[in-house]
Amino acid sequence: MSTITIYHNPACGTSRNALSLLREHGIEPTVIEYMKTLPSKDKLKALIRDMGISARDLLRQNETAYQELDLANAKWSDDELVDFMLGRPELINRPIVVAPAGTRLCRPAETVLDILE
Repeated sequence: MSTITIYHNPACGTSRNALSLLREHGIEPTVIEYMKTLPSKDKLKALIRDMGISARDLLRQNETAYQELDLANAKWSDDELVDFMLGRPELINRPIVVAPAGTRLCRPAETVLDILE
């Protein structure tokens, strides 16, 4: 089992590029297609905490659901935003890469190189 995990969406170019960079460096990560296999609420909250960001920072603002649900509104707590992401996983920004050296939202894809040992 790999010590690196990527929360991946194969429809996303940035996610595909990050996965390619890992493989170019000889790493075959554990790939979790989060649109098919959602993390638990506790896991998503832990990923957010480990990245050192807020739930709001993980939201994809260019998604239709972001506008429909009025997610720019400051009234939503981080816990509520996590619930929205779990209900509409297209709202989760990607890719998230977990490695021994840290957890990062790898946008741009080259950010993945910062957490390789």
